Amino acid sequence: MLVLQTIRENPEEIIRRLAIKNFDARELIFTIIALDDKRKETQKMLDDNLAQSNSLAREIGNLFKAGKTEEGNLLKEKTSELKELAKELSVTFEATKKELEEVLVKVPNLPHPSIPPGTTPEDNEIVQQEGDFPVLADDAVPHWDLAAKYNLIDFALGNKISGAGFPVYKGKVARLQRALINFFLDQAIQAGYEEIQPPYLVNAASGYGTGQLPDKDGQMYYAPVDDLYLIPTAEVPVTNLYRDVILKESDFPVKNVAYSSCFRREAGSYGKDVRGLNRLHQFDKVEVVQLAHPDKSYEVLEEMRLYVSGLLRMLELPFRVVKLCGGDMSFTSAMTYDMEVWSAAQKRWLEVSSISNFESFQSNRMKLRFKDDTGKTQLAHTLNGSALALPRIVAALLENNQTAAGIKMPAALVKYTGFEMID
Repeated sequence: MLVLQTIRENPEEIIRRLAIKNFDARELIFTIIALDDKRKETQKMLDDNLAQSNSLAREIGNLFKAGKTEEGNLLKEKTSELKELAKELSVTFEATKKELEEVLVKVPNLPHPSIPPGTTPEDNEIVQQEGDFPVLADDAVPHWDLAAKYNLIDFALGNKISGAGFPVYKGKVARLQRALINFFLDQAIQAGYEEIQPPYLVNAASGYGTGQLPDKDGQMYYAPVDDLYLIPTAEVPVTNLYRDVILKESDFPVKNVAYSSCFRREAGSYGKDVRGLNRLHQFDKVEVVQLAHPDKSYEVLEEMRLYVSGLLRMLELPFRVVKLCGGDMSFTSAMTYDMEVWSAAQKRWLEVSSISNFESFQSNRMKLRFKDDTGKTQLAHTLNGSALALPRIVAALLENNQTAAGIKMPAALVKYTGFEMID
């Protein structure tokens, strides 16, 4: 959520920058300012009412002490009128405050000034590309055919148990999944991240804190009896560990890593992009989260990008780094890098990680603050990234390493998988 004072001080600049995200904010911004004016005016009337009531109470007390009972009773009638007015003003104040909050959460985060304009992924900026594309045999096939050939993933059985988008992993690919989780966690711990094992169900306040609610309400699985949401990513519970927390400046950087299953409805997804492991309702992911000093958060973003690049390098996967244009960015992000791997059999790039700086957008919602060296309280900056999401990593590993003898594992994974080849 944007800081209200920032909106008041720079409305036209806010509108201009949100246009980079292809979001027309003009009506919302001036509605926010009008509601804030009404809130302030009502608060002033309440304060004046209280001051007048207190003054009358002192005057009435003096009158009764002086034996002027009749005059005192007349003023008591006035205080009754002020109390009724105070009740009305309080109702107006709370209603206005609630309406203001409801409108504020509809405004996306501001894109960083360096974000390029654009409307589609084709407008994204390629920052880096590394690795040679594998040269496969003429009879190479995509991962869903490899899964059937080697009896690795049963999509039909998952559909029987749960529905489309819930695959069943078997044998060596189940071990590969477990190996990747342990590999990613170990690498993160070596890089200074503290491991967290978070809940998979969160309350609405947590979804609100990181910005999934109300923006992505329709994409989240919801358990209405318990009023809880299944997490779409470990970002949600891990970042919310720090909701309503005041850190010390010396606490930075705060670095957490968590493995979790992730649950996404992916409503409206269809076509070739959902084939096989390309888009699922349930998948596993290791997430890294950092809390940073506002002056350092973009240095941290670059550090996280380099860290994930290192993971892809160790997995021997050709990859590229893409800086998202305004129209392809999320509601909550100020800057995002997508990490994509080359899928040799599908002959396309697959996104396997998004690394984002949210600046103070999430921390303002969560009231996540820190005290600087002068004792002043400020909002922290939050960042997170997939390190990494498993389905498309598995898809690329299967496709890119297929040979006549079987599917070869990258050297870095062998001690985790316990095998060198799927055959």
